Amino acid sequence: MSETRHTKVLIIGSGPAGYTAGVYASRAMLSPILVQGMEPGGQLTTTTEVENWPGHSEIQGPDLMVNMETHARDMGTEIISDLITSLDMSKRPFTAQSDSGTVYTADAVILATGARAKWLGLESEEKFKGFGVSACATCDGFFYRNEEIVVIGGGNTAVEEALFLTNFASKVTLIHRRDELRAEKILIDRLEKNSKIEPLWFNELVEVVGDENPLGVTGVKTKNTQTGEITEIPCKGVFVAIGHAPANELVKDTLETHMGGYVVTKPDSTETSVPGIFAAGDLTDHKYRQAVTSAGMGCMAALEAERFLAGEE
Repeated sequence: MSETRHTKVLIIGSGPAGYTAGVYASRAMLSPILVQGMEPGGQLTTTTEVENWPGHSEIQGPDLMVNMETHARDMGTEIISDLITSLDMSKRPFTAQSDSGTVYTADAVILATGARAKWLGLESEEKFKGFGVSACATCDGFFYRNEEIVVIGGGNTAVEEALFLTNFASKVTLIHRRDELRAEKILIDRLEKNSKIEPLWFNELVEVVGDENPLGVTGVKTKNTQTGEITEIPCKGVFVAIGHAPANELVKDTLETHMGGYVVTKPDSTETSVPGIFAAGDLTDHKYRQAVTSAGMGCMAALEAERFLAGEE
């Protein structure tokens, strides 16, 4: 027989938004339960050095998330290694079913399930993730000063990443399978005026090549989509910028979403279209997608959940 547990605040997700929500909800004496999900710590656990977290000139991504988890736990958050598989928001208390069989009921829910970078699915791409292959220019661009790098993609994300990376790289090759970008006109204009960016049209990435010891990228192989010709391009970094997908599986059919599935929240708030359900971090943020902004939204969600519960009482 499955166990049923009740909490005032259930936090689903364990990145910067989830753990910060745990800290603030605990300080409000709400005794929150946080269910970590499939990837405890979220996207930062796949990042090496983090140099844009206030208070640390440099910290390893996994270390930062361990620190945040410890902080939330020390404040009083009960952190559970489990996966929420369904969430019933039709009535209160809300009901969440977990993979382990435990059923959680909650007076308020903070969704912090994050987003996942879209990847190409290449074996070599997976091999060099964190060792020259990245999906976040603002996270990792700094490490490629005066190096040649490539960006894969043709939308806003790819053009924004390419433009940002020119602050560091000596050359940025933008690889796109067509000869027309899907980005906003203003971004395309900036790209065309930037002498550091060289587009490679009608090409797709087929392999990332590199050294074994130490593991590191030395170049990529691309295939012309029209002729099939293989080209090898030397580079030290590969940025896959084909977009992000919000991890919205629990709520995509019940909460209002936009911009490709990101959960809609009220202006200057983490309130969703269902009272008592709050969303924070990359699940709702299609614009910034930074650890520090996610943490800020986690704080907002906990404070708003506290006020919501106080109003209910």
